[in-house]
Parts: sequence; C-alpha cells; structure tokens
Amino acid sequence: MKHKEEETGDADTASQSPENEAEDPSPTADTSSLLVKRTYSRSQTAFLKVLLKMDTDRVHAALPDPPSQIEEDKVEEKAFGNFFAELESVELPLGTALRSIYDDQPNAHKRFMEKLDARIRNHDREIEKMCNFHHQGFVDAITELLKVRADAEKLMGQVTDTNRRLQDAGRDVTAQTEEVIRCRIQQRNMATTVEKLQLCIPVLEMYSKLKEQLDSKRYYAALKTMEQLEKVYIPRVSQYRFCQIMAENLPRLREEIKEISMSDLKDFLESIRKHSDKVGETAMRQAQQHRTFNSAVAKQVHTGHYSKPVYSLSGRIHTHISNGLLTHDNPGDEEEADEEVLTAQDLVDFSPVYRCLHIYTVLGDRETFENYYRKQRKKQARLVLQPQANMHETVEGYRRYFNQIVGFFVVEDHILHATRGLVTRAFTDELWNMALSKIIAVLRTHSSYCDDPDLVLELKNLIVICADTLQGYGFPVNRLFDLLFEVRDQYNETLLKKWAVVFREIFESDNYSPIPVETEEEYKLVTSRFPFHDPEIEKQDFPKKLPMSQSVPQIYTQVKEFIYASLKFSESLHRSSTEIDDRLRKSTNLLLTRTLSSCLQNLIKKPHIGLTELVQIIINTTHLEQACKYLEEFITNITNVSPETVHTTRLYGLSTFKVVQKDKDVKCEICCQDARHAAEGEIYTKLNQKIDEFIQLADYEWSMAESDGRASGYLMDLINFLRSTFQVFTHLPNNNNDHASMSGKVAQTACMSACKHLSTSLMQMLLDTELKQISMGAIQQFNLDVMQCELFASSEPVPGFQGDTLQLAFIDLRQLLDLFMVWDWSTYLADYGQPNSKYLRVNPATALALLEKMKDTNKKNNIFSQFRKNDRDKQKLIETVVKQLRSLVNGMSS
Repeated sequence: MKHKEEETGDADTASQSPENEAEDPSPTADTSSLLVKRTYSRSQTAFLKVLLKMDTDRVHAALPDPPSQIEEDKVEEKAFGNFFAELESVELPLGTALRSIYDDQPNAHKRFMEKLDARIRNHDREIEKMCNFHHQGFVDAITELLKVRADAEKLMGQVTDTNRRLQDAGRDVTAQTEEVIRCRIQQRNMATTVEKLQLCIPVLEMYSKLKEQLDSKRYYAALKTMEQLEKVYIPRVSQYRFCQIMAENLPRLREEIKEISMSDLKDFLESIRKHSDKVGETAMRQAQQHRTFNSAVAKQVHTGHYSKPVYSLSGRIHTHISNGLLTHDNPGDEEEADEEVLTAQDLVDFSPVYRCLHIYTVLGDRETFENYYRKQRKKQARLVLQPQANMHETVEGYRRYFNQIVGFFVVEDHILHATRGLVTRAFTDELWNMALSKIIAVLRTHSSYCDDPDLVLELKNLIVICADTLQGYGFPVNRLFDLLFEVRDQYNETLLKKWAVVFREIFESDNYSPIPVETEEEYKLVTSRFPFHDPEIEKQDFPKKLPMSQSVPQIYTQVKEFIYASLKFSESLHRSSTEIDDRLRKSTNLLLTRTLSSCLQNLIKKPHIGLTELVQIIINTTHLEQACKYLEEFITNITNVSPETVHTTRLYGLSTFKVVQKDKDVKCEICCQDARHAAEGEIYTKLNQKIDEFIQLADYEWSMAESDGRASGYLMDLINFLRSTFQVFTHLPNNNNDHASMSGKVAQTACMSACKHLSTSLMQMLLDTELKQISMGAIQQFNLDVMQCELFASSEPVPGFQGDTLQLAFIDLRQLLDLFMVWDWSTYLADYGQPNSKYLRVNPATALALLEKMKDTNKKNNIFSQFRKNDRDKQKLIETVVKQLRSLVNGMSS
C-alpha cells in the first residue's frame, strides 16, 4: 500500500508539474535538470525494485550472513552511496551495478531496497516541493488555454472555409500555371534540343557524306572526311551515344578502306601483268617507227635515196623512195601510221596505285605500302622473265617474251616519274640488272636451240628493238648489244647448217655432165648466174656444152645468197662499214672452207660417185676456184669498203677473205684446191678398187704344165678398162698452161698409180700364203700377163711420160719372172748386192718363197723323177739354191 501511495503521489506530482511550468514558463536550468534527473532516477529505481523482487529468493540464498549492526551500517552507508551514484549516472550500465550488489554480501539486496526506498522518498519530496512551486502558474495557463479554445475553433472554421474557397478559386489558376510551367519546360527543352541538333546535324551530314564517298569509292576523300569528323565535329557532341558509335566505327572504316584499296591494288597488279604484253608491243612499235624514220632521214641526207629493205619487228618490209618518204608494202600500214600515239597511261589505268598510295599516306602507313608494292613487282618481274618451254620454236614466243619485259619496265618507269618515292631509281636499276642477267641467260639457252636462221634473224631484230625501246626510257642496254655478237655467231652457225643442206641438195640433183646450151639466150642465162668467160667456147656454134655441170652456177648463186643473208644480221647494229665487211668476209670464209669443203669431201666419198663424176667434180672445183675473185668483188660492192681497208683490217686479225701470201687468191681457191685434191685422191682410190675387182676375177691354174700361149681374159679386160678410163682425162680443163699441166699431171699420176697398184696386186697373187704350189707352166702364163701390162705401159696411155717411166712400175715382176724363166740362179747369186746386177729388184725372200712353191710342185708331180738323172740334178740344184737364198735372207735379218 505504501508503494501504491508513493506511486500515486508521484503521479500527482507529475500531473501538477505542467501547471507549475505554465505558471512559471521559464524555470531555472538547474531546477529542470534536477527534475529530469530525479524522474529518471525514480523510474530506474522502480525498475530495479521489480528486478530485485523477482530474484529475492535466489539472491537471498546467495548472500552471506550479516555482520554486526554498527559495522554493517557504516559499510552499507558507504557502499550504497556508491551504488546510488552509479545507478543515477546514465552513462554506466545497470548490470554491472546490480552484479556488484549481489556479489557483495548475503541479504545485501534487502538493505539496498530499503536504502533505495528511502532515497526515492527523498527525491519525491523534492519533486513535490518543486511542483508546488510551479502549480499555480500551470493552472492559470490551462485556464487561459481553455478560453482561447473556443476562439481557436471559430478561427479554425473560418480558415477552413477560406482555404476551401481559395482552393476552389485557385484550381484553374493552378492548372493554367502547371500548363504554363509544362509549356515553358517544353520550350526550354525544344530550345535545348534545337541547340544540340544544330551541333549534331553537321556531324550527321559529314557522316552521311562519308557514307556516300565510301559508296562511290572515293576513299581518299572519305579519309579526309573522317579526319574532320574526328578532329572537329565529333568532339563537340562527344557526350552522345551515336557519336561514340561513330567514333568507334571510324577505325573499322579505315581498315575497310585499307583492305579495299589493297584489293584494288592487287587487281591492278594482276591487270598490269596481263596488259604488259600490249604495253610492251605498243612501246616497241613506237621505237621501231622512230628508228625507221631516223634511218630514212639519215639515208636521204647521205645518199639522196635508199632502196634497201628495212626489216621491221612485225616482219613486214618497208622500202624508201627517192624523196626519202617511207612506203609500206602493206596498205593497211598507212592507217596504223595515222593512229594516235598511245602511251602506257592510255593503255593502263594507274588510278588504283595513286589512290592506294594516297590512302596509305594519309593513314601514316606509306612505308608498308611501298614495301608491299615493290615486293609484288619483284615477284611479277621473276614471272615475266620466266620464258615458256617452247619459246624457241616460233618468233611469236620471243615477241611475247620481249613485249612482256618491255611492258613491265615501261610501267615501272611511269610509276617512277608519276609518283614520289613509291619506286626509286635505285629500285628500278636493281630490277633491271636482275632482269638483264636473266634475259641474257634465257636468250643464250633458247637461241642455242634455234636451227632456223630466219628465226634467229627475227630474234636479233627483236633484241635490237627491245634495246632501243628500253634505252629510250633510260635503261642501260650495252649488255644486250654485246649479246648480239653471240647471237650473230649462232646465226652464222644456223646459216652454215642451212646452206650445208642446200649444197647437199644441189650435189644430189646434179647429173655431173657438162651443161648443154642450145641457144644464145640459154648461154646468157647461165653466164648471168655464173661468171664464165671462155673465148674458144664463145666462138663455137650452138648447140654447145659448157665444161662445168649445173651445180657450179647454183653453188655460186647460193654463196651470194649466203652473203646477203649474213649481211641482214649486221643491219641496225650501229656498226661501221669496215666492221660489217670484215664480219661478212669471215662468215663467207667459214661457208667456203668448212661447209662447202665438207660437202665436197662427203660427196667425193659417196659410193655411187664414179670416175666420170669425179672428173666432173674436178672440173667444177676448177671453175669455182676461178670465180672466187668475183665473190670478193661482190662483197666489196655491197659493203662499199675498198680493198685497202680490207687488207688493213685483216692485219688486225679480223675476218678476211684473202690469203696473206697472195692478196688476189681468196680462201675459196684453197677450198677448191682441197676438194680437187680430195677428188684426185678419190680417183686414184676408185681406180685401185676397180683394179682389185678385176684381179678378183683371175682364175689361174697354178699346176698347169704349159701356158695357153695368150694372156688371161681378166687382164685384157682390165687393160681395156684402163685405156678407156684414161681417155676421160682428156676432158679436164686445159684452157691455160697451168690447167693443162695440172690436168696432165693428174692423168699421169692416176696412170702411174694404177700401174703400180696392178704390179703390186700381181706380186701379192704370186706370194699369197694360201698358194702352196706353182708350176713352171703357171709361171709362163703369168709372164704372158705381165708382158701385156708392159705393152700397155709402153703404149703411152697418158701422154707426158718420159721414156719407159711407166714400164718401171712392173720392173720388180719382170726381173723376178725372168729369173725363174731363164733359171739364171748362178748369175743372181753371183751378182747379188752389186749395183749393176741384172736382178737388182729381186728380193731373196721373194725368190725363196716362190722357189719353195715350185719345189713342192716338183716333188708332187714327179714322183718317179728321182729315177731320172736330169730331174735329180734339177732337184739338187733347187735345194742348193734354196739353201743359199735362206742364208741370204738370214744374213739380211741379222
């Protein structure tokens, strides 16, 4: 109950405090703080009471026994004072203070509760005093407030009504104000939008322009537009998303432009590789026309007219009339001459190169582009320089090869001058040096396969025009002109091979008989082709025969054609007349001394060439030898070089057409002399072969007892053949003393050779090892045949022999047969070794071999001869002679 009253008192005090505060609206700060502090303390104290009451039993059990009353009071007073101070302090937690109370002494909480109640009562009294002090003011304030409440309610109604009427009146104003505000916001937004759009529209216009430029492939302008977008327009509106997207797309567009431009460049490189042929063809045609015009002007200035042919690249022939104007054999050439002169830029669109170069320059990647372009052009140069495998077969293959090379370097020259630094002179020179080495190697290889002189000549013309064309563009071409000297040698070799075939065909088609001439027109036709002059033949009436055969004028004509063909190569080589003359004479020398001589040698050795043909060949070579001086005059006339200059050039070791010992004798004479000597030797060989054929027909009966009394039939046929053969030699040319002595010498040599070969063959027949036995009758028959040979030799089958010179060919046989016929062994043995011996030409070995064959025959045929005294004496004599001959042979061998 006590606690309830105290609580009620506290509540009354609390209810009265506002009145007191109203009465005294400005209490002191100390009083307010004390009131709050005490109120908090009371609340806290009440809370502690509840807690302590709930745990009374537990706390009571835990507390120790109480001490004495006096000491307890002192200690409690001091401890509780500290506890209250801690409890009233709002900063300290209650748990710590309560725990200290429970942990102190048993039953301490009861005393703490008593002390706490006492302290609460003290605080209540203080609060009551303070409330009583301010209660009257609070009551007055409440009274005043109640009075004001009625007025406040009235005022509140008025305010509410006024507010309602104001709200009703301002509703439209508010709506209009909101609309105005909204419109002003829209207006402000529109102004801001317009302002921003004015900044964005140029960006969009430039971007649209960029797209149009890309669509129209104006990439260089597109790059400039990109640069303006990045540096000027996009930074103004960089905060917008679309501008960021644009900025992000620009690098990608640049890469696309690089890729597209590089693709265009690759297409250009592929196109230029295909069009190089046309570019080179046009450039070479222009160079050819320029060279032809200059040649025509030069000839007109020096000679007034020029009628020699000019060999062009296209294979057509141009001639010049007396006024120096160029005339074309093909009427269509005039239309070509009127065509506009085309350049590389007219044939090829170089814009991809320029565009790509500018694009990479703007992008700052020019070096990459230059390296790529040069690398690709090097690869294309290697492809251009790679010839086709069958290029050497036709002139079109060579022409296409040169067109591609010239076209390639014409394009490079244009790039060099049209761009700044894309290619340099050092780069083009490097390419040209590489190409020049490859060209020379290719031409050396493929020209060696050419066996057609016309094709080699066309190759020379192509090289000259190619060199002139590239020289006009500033490329050094001296090595190409040096290559022409090698090609010239190849050309001469092909000419020699071609004319070797021509000569062989002429020789095969010749009948090797004198040329019959029926009328004067035929005679003039022959003499117009060959310089033949013979007063004795000219005095003869028609029909008549010329001593040479048809091959002579044909050979002479073909030699002149060879000279013309060899001269064609020297044209347009910018060489002096003297050098051309020297080269012409050297090539002609090769034709005569190697080709013609070889053909004659092969002709002479052919088995179907008989003695009559050989005699005619000798006649032909004689006339060709006489015509050599006319060939020299022919060369002098077409080269306009005096003989003195030729002689001077010859001393410098260049090609010459004369022999050093005798200026008027040309090497053609040496060629003809060699051929004639070969023909003469072949005549001797043929005669000997014929004699061998007759000898093989001999059929002696070596064991006959007696001879037939007449010569053998084969030998008489052989002698008749020799007589008819030697009559042919009377047709050999003898129109001057030299030729007469030469023809007589040939006939004499042939006759002497035939007689010696016949004598040797007969001697070998006697001494044949397969012949074992010979009878005296066979010796007598053989003696008759030798006598016929001696009669033939003494009959002077060929005039000019002195005395019995020809008979001396059979002297060995004669002395041997006389020795056996007379059986004069005593004289032979006694005079052997003496210079005036009757049987000086009889060799002991030869006599021994023949005697042994007769000895065996006597033993076989005369089995019973040993019973006759004469036969026995003859046999003993033979044995004695055999022994003496053997001693002589042994003495000679030792």
